Amino acid sequence: MVRKVVTWVVVADGARARVFRNDGPGKGLAAEPDFSMDGDRRHAIEMTTDRPPRAFDSHGVGRHAMEPRVDPRDAVEKDFLEELAARLDDAAKAEAYDRLVLVAAPRALGALRPMLPAAVADKLAGEVAKDLTKLPTADLEAHLGEVMAV
Repeated sequence: MVRKVVTWVVVADGARARVFRNDGPGKGLAAEPDFSMDGDRRHAIEMTTDRPPRAFDSHGVGRHAMEPRVDPRDAVEKDFLEELAARLDDAAKAEAYDRLVLVAAPRALGALRPMLPAAVADKLAGEVAKDLTKLPTADLEAHLGEVMAV
C-alpha cells in the first residue's frame, strides 16, 4: 500500500497562525485543531508601561519626549515567529507532515524563512506571500493553486 503524502499549509502573520492538512489532490483542506496559535495583537502604545522617557536640550532648559528605539510589536512578532518555527520543527521531527506550504504576510514570511530549522526547511514545498489569516477556509484553497493541488 502506498503511503499518502501529508501537506501542511501554514497560514500566518506576525501574531496569528492556523495550520491546515491536505491528504492529496482533491482532498481539500482540514484544520489542524491542535496547532492554532494566537499572539499579542495589541497596539504598540498599549505595550509600553509608562510615558516615554524625557531628555533635556543640550542648550537651554527644554525637555522633550524620546521615541523608543524599537517598536515593541517587532519584538513580540519575532518571539511569535520563533515559537511557530519551533512548533513546526517539533511536528516535522514527529513526522506529522511530509510537505509544508507557507502562506504568510510578506513581512512575516521574510522574517520566518531564516528561522526555520533544517528539518522544516527541507520539507518546504511552496510559499505564498499574502496575508490570508482572516480568509475563510473555503476561500483559502483558491489562493493555493500556484503552489499545490488542493
